[in-house]
Amino acid sequence: MARTLTFAVRGPGSWANFEAVTEPLGRVLVVDDDEVIRQLIAVNLQLEGFEVATAVDGQDCLERVAEVRPDVITLDVMMPRLDGWVTAVRLREDPGTAHIRVVMITARAQEHDVRRGHEIGVDAYVTKPFDPNQLIQTVRKLAAVSG
Repeated sequence: MARTLTFAVRGPGSWANFEAVTEPLGRVLVVDDDEVIRQLIAVNLQLEGFEVATAVDGQDCLERVAEVRPDVITLDVMMPRLDGWVTAVRLREDPGTAHIRVVMITARAQEHDVRRGHEIGVDAYVTKPFDPNQLIQTVRKLAAVSG
């Protein structure tokens, strides 16, 4: 879904309307079991110009990833059914999804958690509470690399 900007320009004696369609910055799959956090992330990324889809947990993510074809996945760690750790491992093991950039978003900020993320092969690690601008910049950088 590309963003469409409509604007008017006054010419000699009249107004002319123009539409400029811009390409999205990339496609992001936001995965979090907390609806408020999921929507906060999704809205901020949409306002920035990303195309966004959501999933409620790791299992939902794995079921939707082929359909959504994201450039970046933001992935909560602690979720029911399938947590973020197992989801990230499965994404990395599948040749069809191994290239997708993964941002782990979690309240777990201990050194061993960050190390585990690096061992799995996640691309970025953001701790809660997070600054939405920091998350947007992280996703922007990863989407640019994958694009």
